[in-house]
Amino acid sequence: MMAQGEQEKLAEVDQLVEMLVLLEEVFVQCSEGKGLFGGDKIGYLDIALGGFLGWFKAVVELCDVKLLDEAKTPGLVGWAERFCSDDAVKDVIPKTDELLEFAKQFLLKAKA
Repeated sequence: MMAQGEQEKLAEVDQLVEMLVLLEEVFVQCSEGKGLFGGDKIGYLDIALGGFLGWFKAVVELCDVKLLDEAKTPGLVGWAERFCSDDAVKDVIPKTDELLEFAKQFLLKAKA
């Protein structure tokens, strides 16, 4: 979000996607073919990483970039959908529009 110019933005996005591809590998190992990092039920790692999903959605809107991609991170895409739709979680994930507003205000202050 703070990148200066298109070239820097693309480099930042590429670096983040590379990290997500590594996380995809970890997901495949940890989940052992199940839907969540914790297996069948949400565990600590699901909660820790799931806290970023609201921001991922906001970044997609704000920066017009796709972070979780079915082609590069299919396991994480499915995990994110399952995590966000779980009854224990779906009502506590921040709304994308609220995060967007916060991010816009933060960027204005950071640039000032």
